[in-house]
Amino acid sequence: AERRLRGRVHRTPVLTCAGLERMAGRRLLFKCELFQRTGSFKIRGALNAVRSLVEESERTGGELPRAVVTHSSGNHGQALACAAQAERIPAYVVVPRTAPQCKQAAIRAYGATLVPCEPSDESRADTAARVVQETGGVMVHPNQEPAVIAGQGTIGLEVLEQAPEVNAVVVPVGGGGMVAGIAVAIKALRPDVKVFAAEPSNVDDCYQSKVRGELTPNLHPRDTIADAVKTSIGPNTWPIIRDLVDDVLTVSEEEIKRATRLVWERMKLLIEPTAGVGLAAVLSEKFQAVPRDVENVCIVLCGGNVDLRTLTWLTDLSGKAE
Repeated sequence: AERRLRGRVHRTPVLTCAGLERMAGRRLLFKCELFQRTGSFKIRGALNAVRSLVEESERTGGELPRAVVTHSSGNHGQALACAAQAERIPAYVVVPRTAPQCKQAAIRAYGATLVPCEPSDESRADTAARVVQETGGVMVHPNQEPAVIAGQGTIGLEVLEQAPEVNAVVVPVGGGGMVAGIAVAIKALRPDVKVFAAEPSNVDDCYQSKVRGELTPNLHPRDTIADAVKTSIGPNTWPIIRDLVDDVLTVSEEEIKRATRLVWERMKLLIEPTAGVGLAAVLSEKFQAVPRDVENVCIVLCGGNVDLRTLTWLTDLSGKAE
């Protein structure tokens, strides 16, 4: 994956913030994937998957796929559309009707065909399967495809190179592709580094799965401002999370809003709320139980695709961020 992505994705910076470090009581290192191509980490996995398909066709002398198909709340769809456009492969993206308009517009801008669906895991999967059958395309799952997981894992490789002093990495989790890929990369090279998944308590399937020791999908998920992590972890990411992720931390909607606003105000970085989930976890009471010798904590700011028209929640917060 690292070889395929070299020169095709940005090596995003790792930034610090003294004010947020004082609040957390630890040194914080922010891996800024909001500066990545297409505005999120998702291009890593999508590009690795598409390049894998291209390389396979070159190796066998076969034709390129007729199309690539996926379902996405926005960021993976945008990334796959970008990757497919570069290889001149048609892309079809199944998108929940509730997905942010800015993300839907970005998918269209990369030439992909949008197929609307209802905002549920079942509807997304069923609609994508129908599109695959109709188009003869290849399904590139947003978080369960091995090539996608491997691509996201390059974040972990970069973190270890850019911040070798790191003791822990905190990663937002939805379907689990990013945290699974990062965990594989980091535990292979630095098994001493802790890997934490962070998710909204409204969609806490990863936490429930970890507690119960078995895959426990969200059958009746509630709404969350972190729209990119509404999906449940799946059969390919769960075993990795079970075996390699040290703990799963859940945070409330208010904690996510506060953390997102803190990054905006203190770091001047326009992250999307999903990217605020990691900081919210580190600032939570639960993280205080983590031993103090875990002092250098890397938080993945996973994306910055914000629909500015929806930010009325900012006015709902009384006063300034502390």
